[in-house]
Amino acid sequence: MLFNGYYRNPFRKKIAFKIGAVDQPDKRKVHSKPMPRIGGLAIYTSFLIGLFFFFPDSDVIGPIIAGSFIIIMTGLLDDILQLSPKIKLIGQVGAAVVTVLGGIRIEFITLPFGDRIEFELFVIPVTILWIIAVTNAINLIDGLDGLAAGVSSIALITISLLAISMGDSTSALIGLILLGSTLGFLVYNFYPAKIFMGDTGSLFLGYMISVLSVTGLYKNVTLFSLIVPIIILAIPILDTAFAIVRRIVHNNPISAPDKFHLHHCIIRLGFSHRQTVIMIYAMSSLFSIAAVIFTKSTLWGATTIIISLAILVEIMVEITGLVSENYRPILRLFEGSKVRK
Repeated sequence: MLFNGYYRNPFRKKIAFKIGAVDQPDKRKVHSKPMPRIGGLAIYTSFLIGLFFFFPDSDVIGPIIAGSFIIIMTGLLDDILQLSPKIKLIGQVGAAVVTVLGGIRIEFITLPFGDRIEFELFVIPVTILWIIAVTNAINLIDGLDGLAAGVSSIALITISLLAISMGDSTSALIGLILLGSTLGFLVYNFYPAKIFMGDTGSLFLGYMISVLSVTGLYKNVTLFSLIVPIIILAIPILDTAFAIVRRIVHNNPISAPDKFHLHHCIIRLGFSHRQTVIMIYAMSSLFSIAAVIFTKSTLWGATTIIISLAILVEIMVEITGLVSENYRPILRLFEGSKVRK
């Protein structure tokens, strides 16, 4: 799968310029020349070949193929025509609904001491909300060369390993197929990128990761099942959550783009493009390792991990200025203690 994605990308570049799927530079973006942005098609076609090779007669991939086709078409049309946020959301909802109707659902979450909460009537809306949230989280983090592909790869490695450890060979194999396709694309997408995945790729990766986290984690993790996929996807989820808060505070539309995402903030601290991407890779890896440890921990161990990660997130937000440059409550406490000494 890796090499399939690798060799198909030059052809995708030519097609992108012919159909107008080109990302033009502007003051909000970091690239300085027009870039083809349908590299996500290489990931998708490579992934489909892998699915049909390993699951030629399986019913399990039906909902995934149907939902992913809708999300791919939504992303492709956006890359070519620049769809409005409402139209893009309709496409995402459509993909999520097809997936849920196909039987992929968050039916319950587990809690400590063996208890669990059944969603019952809320199964469908909860699952749809999760799929849309994760899809958009990966989409929004796609702001630097190799960033979304790398962060997605780290998440896919973690989800696949956890699925293997839980005996879920189907989710693990699907995750590994997608991982190979994504790494093949990353060869062309890492800084300096020769092609972008565009919304075609970022929406597809977000959709697939959301689905795999449902099939491979929610039903199998025995402790705090809701927390594990959130920890794995902490970086894109936090970046999206703070973007929403930031835009609400400034009375801007939630869909309005800005230059205050995590990668923008790190670059403003003086780090280079490549250094910023590697730093976010490291953060994602740290959270993924924490998620794996979390699944093997006792209740007290899991609680300690959550508290530690919460403190880490707060410090990260203050250092990077993700909320605002003036939001530094913990750092001010340290600065004040140094002054008193």
